[in-house]
Amino acid sequence: MKEKSILKIFLLFILVFIFLLQSAEAERVYLDFTSPVIKRIPTAILLSTPSTEEGKLRISEKIFNILSNDLIFSGVFDIIKPSDYPSQSVDTPVDYQAFRAIGAEVLITCSWKVSGKTLITEFRHFDTIEQRQRNGKRYRGSIDQLRKMVHKFANIVYESYTGEKGIFETKIVFVSAISGTKEIYIMDFDGHNVKRLTWNRSINLSPSWSPDGGKVLFTSYVNRNPDLYCLDLSTGLKRRISARLGLNAGAVWSPDGKKIALMMRKGGGSKIFLINSDGSNPIPLTSGYSNDASPTWSPDGKKIAFVSNRSGSPQIYIMNSDGTNLRRLTYEGKYNASPAWSPKGDKIAFARMENGRFNIFTISPTGENERRLTENSGNNEDPSWAPNGRFIAFSSNRDGVSEIYVMNANGSNQRKITFFKGGETSPSWSPFLSDN
Repeated sequence: MKEKSILKIFLLFILVFIFLLQSAEAERVYLDFTSPVIKRIPTAILLSTPSTEEGKLRISEKIFNILSNDLIFSGVFDIIKPSDYPSQSVDTPVDYQAFRAIGAEVLITCSWKVSGKTLITEFRHFDTIEQRQRNGKRYRGSIDQLRKMVHKFANIVYESYTGEKGIFETKIVFVSAISGTKEIYIMDFDGHNVKRLTWNRSINLSPSWSPDGGKVLFTSYVNRNPDLYCLDLSTGLKRRISARLGLNAGAVWSPDGKKIALMMRKGGGSKIFLINSDGSNPIPLTSGYSNDASPTWSPDGKKIAFVSNRSGSPQIYIMNSDGTNLRRLTYEGKYNASPAWSPKGDKIAFARMENGRFNIFTISPTGENERRLTENSGNNEDPSWAPNGRFIAFSSNRDGVSEIYVMNANGSNQRKITFFKGGETSPSWSPFLSDN
């Protein structure tokens, strides 16, 4: 009996010891995003030295710039300048002490080679404190897929320190009049790889993503009526799915992709309607003499927030997705617009006019914890959440003409990501994309 008791105590000790080790590891691995200030992780990026001929491709430079921009963008990492690095080759064992001496807690290495038209990259991610390789990945593809390779590995590094998916392969669609008419464009999350999606030389508005990231809804006046269209990104095909006389605008898919909420004309004003994903069976969710607009779904698909002037001025309201249990959410400001429900469901971002200018705010679905995110910087409108809920894209004319900006969800680190002065508005951030 005594031996059994000793064995039980020993086993209990082992379990406690393992738990403490896991707890210590969790503290090392995951960042506390609830903290008001996140300490950025000092990071070094070491690239292989190309041959003279390969150097003409500037691949090492491109990898360093893309990867450092991704990691800095995340708000989690700081990049140590290469001139401070110790003498170290990608192909030799890591001198952890030497990198710790310059303050690096993370080391990322990348070797690469070009074979014909094929680029092969090999990334490795080291923890200099624990003195071990955390992960690594090899990619093979054409040279023009370099950005995609780097973004993929940046997502791996980000997730290993935060416990959540990175957004470095996501896209943003938006409206620009750079061509002379308002057309729909798409770009990477950081403003690179801008491509035009519509070419109808009409007015195209309010793009929004399907839950699977394969399609984009938008409203177009190409047939003189504001009709709703669906663009298949894989084929480029566009089809009209709602052409009711008057408005067919502000459309957003339900989280399960089966329904679309939008505003359409009914009686003397605009109302929130629900239609099937193919445009059939329109059902009004709101009624009365007010104008209702800009629906946004809760992540679970059970509720819809929208804008209404039923109280006299535009305010944000929430209702069940069948139109029942309507309640008012905002009570401050004379003009509140463009609500966007966060992917985590805990916040709704919106624009409010104060002193003649719009600013971005967030508020909880219960009406508590209202917070201003922009201030004294022109008009700031059209908030759209990144799929991990850590960033918000928005439009701002703080530099004279409207352009697309991105900020952290708490309003910090605001930076412009479009620069072609076309009056860029209405950003819509994609969901996580399985492949793009």
